[in-house]
Amino acid sequence: MMYEQIKPLLFKLQPESAHYLVEYSLRGLNAIFPAALGLMAKKFVINDASLKQNLLGLNFNSPVGIAGGFDKNGTMIKPLSALGFGFLEYGTFTPRPQEGNEKPRVFRLVKQESIQNAMGFNNKGSYEVRSHVSKAYPFALPLGANIGKNKDSQNPLEDYFILLREFKDLCDYFAINISSPNTKNLRDLQNDQFLSDLLTEAKKITSKPIFIKIAPDLDIPIAIALCQKAIEKGADGFIIANTSTDYSLIDNGRTFGGISGKLIQKKNGLFFKELAKELFSHTLLISCGGIDSGKEAYERIKNGANLIQIYTALIFKGPSIVKNINQELISLLRQDGFMHISEAVGANFK
Repeated sequence: MMYEQIKPLLFKLQPESAHYLVEYSLRGLNAIFPAALGLMAKKFVINDASLKQNLLGLNFNSPVGIAGGFDKNGTMIKPLSALGFGFLEYGTFTPRPQEGNEKPRVFRLVKQESIQNAMGFNNKGSYEVRSHVSKAYPFALPLGANIGKNKDSQNPLEDYFILLREFKDLCDYFAINISSPNTKNLRDLQNDQFLSDLLTEAKKITSKPIFIKIAPDLDIPIAIALCQKAIEKGADGFIIANTSTDYSLIDNGRTFGGISGKLIQKKNGLFFKELAKELFSHTLLISCGGIDSGKEAYERIKNGANLIQIYTALIFKGPSIVKNINQELISLLRQDGFMHISEAVGANFK
């Protein structure tokens, strides 16, 4: 209820300005009144055995995580943990700082509860991100490093290798972002040769799990084949999927950037289902894109998701979204006679 009162004021600000306000408020709260985080946690954290999972040696208290992009520079790790997330992901960040694309580059689609963004991996660079994360890691929740290449990089592979080396002791898993539509030619890296070269060397650099984040706009047979090849080369899992460039979903005339939120719920849900049908018993899957309720999260889980991530729903529905999803998941599990979330994973294919 409180967020519904604050949201109109936040939405009067430009989206990036509102995001910075939230970031600085959370950081300030942590610095000035850290006890407030304990109070937040009492309100938002759901502690239920049916949602706890050990995956790849990591303990997840709930299946709901924050997607990459919200905490680009690793400045909100402690405050975000108080909102009830089961795992967190910082980034996407790059070796060198970069400003990203020209503004305006973020647009709210309020009626559709969606966002169109063309940010372009704006971040402070690995040195500053490292300084933030090193103050929090190791952390109580699994912490992922979402890494990308600089837009002017002449050697994309080396950009990823640099970050793998620098952050292998500052995260619990890596998310390799080769699917953002906002860095020129980045999606071209979604090919067998690049992933083979990347994973072969990555496995020499780190023993931390490596997830590949892919685009929902790939042809489904191509995406399945790509993931299967990546598994052969050592990928530990996939984040399915990033924002979409399906501009037929919008009518604002802007044919750039990526669409997230309610508008891509059906598209990403179907894309995930088709990939998971082939992959879920062979690898770990994180479903992302358009998830805004326990019902939608549960459907992705029954379609093979071990974990799910949200971002845009947090903007439109506020911090209670995590608690609400977790509570609804518990209810839906019991309704279907499942004692534990693991029993529901892939249930639609069993």
